[in-house]
Amino acid sequence: MKKILPVIISSLLSAFLAVFIYRQIEEPREVIVHEPAPARYASLGEDPLNDIKPRTFLSSSPTDFIQSAKSVTPAVVNIQTTSEMGDFWHKGVMSTSTGSGVIISKDGYIVTNSHVVEGSTGIEVTLNDNRKFEAEIIGTDASTDLALLRIEGDKLPWIEFGNSDSLQIGEWVIAVGNPFNLESTVTAGIVSAKGRSIDILEGQDRIESFIQTDAAVNPGNSGGALVNTNGELIGINTAIITHSGRYEGYSFAVPANLVRKVIRDLRDYGVVQRGILGVFIAPVDSEMAEELDLPAVEGVYIERVSAQSGADDAGLETGDVIIGINGVKTKSMPEMQEQIGRYRPGNTISVEYIRNGKIKLSEVMLKSKTNDTRLVSASENKLLRDLGFQVRNLTKEEKRALDVEGVKVVSIYRGSKIMRTNMDPEFIITHVNNKKVKNTDKLLQLLESASGKVMLEGIYENYPGEYYYAFSMD
Repeated sequence: MKKILPVIISSLLSAFLAVFIYRQIEEPREVIVHEPAPARYASLGEDPLNDIKPRTFLSSSPTDFIQSAKSVTPAVVNIQTTSEMGDFWHKGVMSTSTGSGVIISKDGYIVTNSHVVEGSTGIEVTLNDNRKFEAEIIGTDASTDLALLRIEGDKLPWIEFGNSDSLQIGEWVIAVGNPFNLESTVTAGIVSAKGRSIDILEGQDRIESFIQTDAAVNPGNSGGALVNTNGELIGINTAIITHSGRYEGYSFAVPANLVRKVIRDLRDYGVVQRGILGVFIAPVDSEMAEELDLPAVEGVYIERVSAQSGADDAGLETGDVIIGINGVKTKSMPEMQEQIGRYRPGNTISVEYIRNGKIKLSEVMLKSKTNDTRLVSASENKLLRDLGFQVRNLTKEEKRALDVEGVKVVSIYRGSKIMRTNMDPEFIITHVNNKKVKNTDKLLQLLESASGKVMLEGIYENYPGEYYYAFSMD
């Protein structure tokens, strides 16, 4: 025992001495502790465009982009488009342009920007491993500047959708794309703002609620991926604000949750099924907030409610201030438009609003621009779009008051065939080539079967007499 005790004491002293020396020479280490985060949402199931599941991670430390970039880069592709330029006298001049795209499913669906493929006669997609594919356009949506392409191939990499609602200001993100035709370029930045409108898209239905970041984005990045540090797609890089034509610190991406809905519609229907609340809106300012007894200078003011719309049916009124959609706060017009843009005609949403200083809640069934809940097909939408107008069925009240059957023109596209006839919105079409029009289905049927010259006959509610407009289907 006396022989063992000195050995034990000697061993303990040696161990303590080793620990002491190690602590003297070891560099200090940064230890990052991740506390439990509340559940958020990301994509769910085999279909990447399905509903979302709880997000259970926190944004990683600022320097940890390696795994995210490694997992995402193979699924971001280079897109080269070919288009024909020239006028009547100089046809046949071909031009090419490049952009980026993101593979979102193992069966070859690719998301990009509408402006990347607009007017193209051919699209070539090059993967990170240098494989090349010819792509077809499944559908485009100018209102969100999104397009869906598809390629046929084996063992295609793809990116999982994340939940853009869970993004926080200051969270680290990375942008992946092909700026200046430099393939697989990765840049990092933070989320600078959400729900940002920069007034670059055209049309009454445009939805601008961009994620703003300071990740470097340049020409060629359009259609590329904005991802979080977990490697999930949380936006499609779309635009920059610049005076030089190059990156100056501000880039903008379409939120992934909006992308998911638009792309799912393009895949399933060939056209976006856009639900309309049926209100004319305005931003809330400080003077308005004080006058309406609002708790904060935020929300969306209702200037007018469209007759027979979902908002009208639900009892919303002029002067109400919308502050939330389905439990999501809507502090600004872009935020509200983004939330509503995720739903189709026939979907019911919960609208939270303030009236006379009190918070109220109403269930609203969204309708289409034609004031019904019917989903449109790609063919009928394309026909009306090519001609240049949108129509809706007459309401029972309108039929009774005017003693006519027909369809009402809701809007007319600039530069279209219909616009060149000098027709005005609110025109009620009662006949096509002397054949009666009772509803939109009959109108489409008559237009689809027509060839050569077409004569539209009808009336205006506030003007006497009948009016005629002619155009050619050729």
